[in-house]
Amino acid sequence: MPQYLLGRLGQALFVLWAAFTVTFVILYILPGDPILIMLDARGEGLMMDASEIAELRAQYGFDKPVIVQYLVRLWHAMQGDFGMSIQLNEAVTGVIARAVPETLKLASLAMLIALVAGFLLACIATYTRRPWLRDALLSMPALGVSVPVFWVGLLLLQFFSFRFALFPAMGNSGFVSLVLPAVTLAIPTAAGFAQLLAKSLLASWNQPYVTTALGKGARPLRVHLRHALPNALIPALTMIGMSVGNLLAGSVVTETVFSRVGIGRLTEQAVKAQDVPMVQGLVVLSTLIFVLANLAVDLLYPLVDPRIARSGRRASR
Repeated sequence: MPQYLLGRLGQALFVLWAAFTVTFVILYILPGDPILIMLDARGEGLMMDASEIAELRAQYGFDKPVIVQYLVRLWHAMQGDFGMSIQLNEAVTGVIARAVPETLKLASLAMLIALVAGFLLACIATYTRRPWLRDALLSMPALGVSVPVFWVGLLLLQFFSFRFALFPAMGNSGFVSLVLPAVTLAIPTAAGFAQLLAKSLLASWNQPYVTTALGKGARPLRVHLRHALPNALIPALTMIGMSVGNLLAGSVVTETVFSRVGIGRLTEQAVKAQDVPMVQGLVVLSTLIFVLANLAVDLLYPLVDPRIARSGRRASR
């Protein structure tokens, strides 16, 4: 286990470095000057001469060669310092620290809704013996995956905020403001989870151990939950780890649609302004969350299926 954790830690550090490097390269390939974009946004572009603009570039480190900028930013990032935001003129870590709690609340509620809804849908669809109901339930995940997130958000706003006034349309005002964004974010994740879990459950029902359990007189519901479900959860757990990245990506659209302050909206604003320090800080944070989530899923595998732990011990011997 210690060797496994060290290996996973090494992979995580490599992924973080790769994400930082790729982000740096892409942002510097994009046309445009971050300093000029900042000045235009503030309406100061025509009020400053070339020497003042050069002084600003030196202040943010853009006057150095690209490789020097990369090494300096990488060294500071390893110490948790991503510099000053060009757009907001504040420390990147401070701005992100204020935005993270709101996005974590939104993503956590969305993940909870997605897991509960996807689990119930997959279990009911594969357990029912009514073909019409099974076919109708199994067709729902494909619909949920294919519907655009922004369209779902606008539809929920139209009905539950503007027409019936049940939930606020925008802002971060308490738990009620989380409901519609969380449902919007949860639908594609729940659909993908249900689709994969249902497929795995149907495959498990064709295995000999299910036939043996039924032949011994076990009730179908018990066989479904105690025998088929644990084996079907392995690929579904893998998807849960991947869904963390989808939730972070979906938060950009969702927080923009519902005018919420969080990591998603902050990312959208930073990319538009080519705020290099802010974008790099957000990318590294998102990568870190994604890596930790997948590590947690890997550690859950032996708890769901003890054979994985036994095979790992045999391989190490």
